[in-house]
Amino acid sequence: MSKLTKLDVDYKEILNANKEEFGKYLALARNVALKNFGKKIFFYAPSFMYYKTSYYDSRPNIFPTISITGSACSLKCKHCYGKVLKTMYPATTPEELVNLCRKLKREGALGCLISGGCLPDGSLPFDKFVEAIAYVKRELGLTIAVHTGLIKFETAKKLREAGVDSALLDIIGSDETIKEIYRLNASVKDFDASLEALHKAGLAIVPHVLVGLHYGKLRGEVNALEMISKYSPSALIIIAFMPIRGTPMEGVTPPSPVDIAKIIIIARLMFPKTPLALGCMRPKGKHRIETDILALKAGVNAIAFPTEEAILTANRLGYELNFSSLCCSQVYCSFN
Repeated sequence: MSKLTKLDVDYKEILNANKEEFGKYLALARNVALKNFGKKIFFYAPSFMYYKTSYYDSRPNIFPTISITGSACSLKCKHCYGKVLKTMYPATTPEELVNLCRKLKREGALGCLISGGCLPDGSLPFDKFVEAIAYVKRELGLTIAVHTGLIKFETAKKLREAGVDSALLDIIGSDETIKEIYRLNASVKDFDASLEALHKAGLAIVPHVLVGLHYGKLRGEVNALEMISKYSPSALIIIAFMPIRGTPMEGVTPPSPVDIAKIIIIARLMFPKTPLALGCMRPKGKHRIETDILALKAGVNAIAFPTEEAILTANRLGYELNFSSLCCSQVYCSFN
């Protein structure tokens, strides 16, 4: 879904808004969403995490996540440190990937997200898995999303030819954050080049913007959104830093729900007709409840693993509720 021309809003004013101004911007963003999408909301609960509310239970293995590097990651970013990889199915050879996908298909899978840890240059070793991915698409008919890391055009083109349905990529808008948190010898320009490569290859792009990655502070998120705006993404996912036990940043305070909502507002105004989701990575507990409700009021089209309070709020606001065990990156399929 292509975006409309950006609204004429000073995004710095949103970042610096007081409580009264924040409320006005929140209403503006929601009105933009209502105008372009109506009162339809999607709640996603992909099968990599147990989820149960009075409204919906997650279904096992409908859309699992697979790591093509197992638990290995060369970067060991400060916020993750490879811990997230342990929640994924390992498949470190093409043969393992095909066999695992066959098994998952027998168990009812509709698709999967193929991800993994980064190589020293910030990429993932997709080249050696291209034929296996093509086989999975051709013979098993699974929907395939890939979380690419930094990527060259040649690899992006191979993935497109293999039949990959969508490409996910975290976009970092601060050189300092890339070096300090990712521990990666790269720059914002490299993330821009990866977006361009995916766009030129003809893949559906679903970029992620991680709010508060720089030790819980806002830094580079608006720049990341501006970068993304050049490439007509199929959907946009906002996620937020959450402290993970056993990482160098486990004691860092996450960004506030209001700060997360400010980035969501900016994203909604910058991408009025692009499906917008609040993704699975965000703080839990009371923080998540407040974040989810603010995200609804800021005009998101989807929330992954929504709190019960968010579902109740959406119901009270008169939204049509839709539940799915797919990955929230697939939200763009619901608006094509």
